[in-house]
Amino acid sequence: MIAAAPQPDALLGWMECLSDPTRLRLLRLLERHELGVAELCDILQLPQSTVSRHLKVLSDQGWVRSRAQGTGNFYRTALEEMDAPARRLWVLAREQTEAWATVGQDDLRLQRRLTEREADGQAFFAGAAGEWDKLRTELYGDAFSRAALAALLPPDWVVADLGCGTGHFVAELAPCVRQVIGVDNSAAMLKAAKRRVNGTPNVDLRRGDLQALPIDDGLCDAALLVLVLTYVSDVPAVLKEAMRILKPGGRLVIIDLLPHDRDEFRRQLGQQSLGFEPPRIAAMLREAGFSGATVRPLPPEPQAKGPALFLASAAKAGS
Repeated sequence: MIAAAPQPDALLGWMECLSDPTRLRLLRLLERHELGVAELCDILQLPQSTVSRHLKVLSDQGWVRSRAQGTGNFYRTALEEMDAPARRLWVLAREQTEAWATVGQDDLRLQRRLTEREADGQAFFAGAAGEWDKLRTELYGDAFSRAALAALLPPDWVVADLGCGTGHFVAELAPCVRQVIGVDNSAAMLKAAKRRVNGTPNVDLRRGDLQALPIDDGLCDAALLVLVLTYVSDVPAVLKEAMRILKPGGRLVIIDLLPHDRDEFRRQLGQQSLGFEPPRIAAMLREAGFSGATVRPLPPEPQAKGPALFLASAAKAGS
């Protein structure tokens, strides 16, 4: 089907819009970067009234669009929204302006402005570096960083959260993988987890013992044991069950307590252990058949009142 030719009024309007050298210079700049009026005045070396007048003409004809930010506006071309003949006319006009000396000057001043933008950001971070973590948490919270890490998981994975408790990790993992299986032997914890996931279709919550998991052999790509092992009497048995449900090449991740002497803390939380030495965890993982075990202490968080934690990971042999 042959596209209809532009009507005379449309064609003449496009040509009139592109007939002014200032508007051509504006379009060249705004095709590459979103810029504010003050930046455009500096680059073009023209007063604000002149720049604003030409921007209005370009906006009225649909060549540029604006975005409010604070008390000002930022502009960018809207070429993708223009008719194909208008875009072809602009390509021709842009080619014919390449050798203009004024355009070369515009490019140099544009680069200076962009460098200044970057310097502004660097200056902010130079001053904020000492307080950045606190400031970022105050402004944005900290859930986004966990979400970013979870999103690195392959979307077709099946992940088991063993000792899932109230479903904190189950809820965070569910949007990122094919299925999350949460297992816990506490009916109260599972009830809270069900409220949290609220019928999420790829979440399967199961009541069961960690030493006899209600999960088929080789079903899972990864498994988590987060703050679980201090509550169990037979850690090797739990690790062997985790090995059983993993596919060849599947990974196990453990977070738990480093050794401490706070027996009152242990009794208060109903734990059976005062934590684990990293070499002991690594040895138990190897004895359970895992390979490539790594165990490292985690830096205590500023507001954390409990004992320090470790992070361990290992893989089931196979590909």
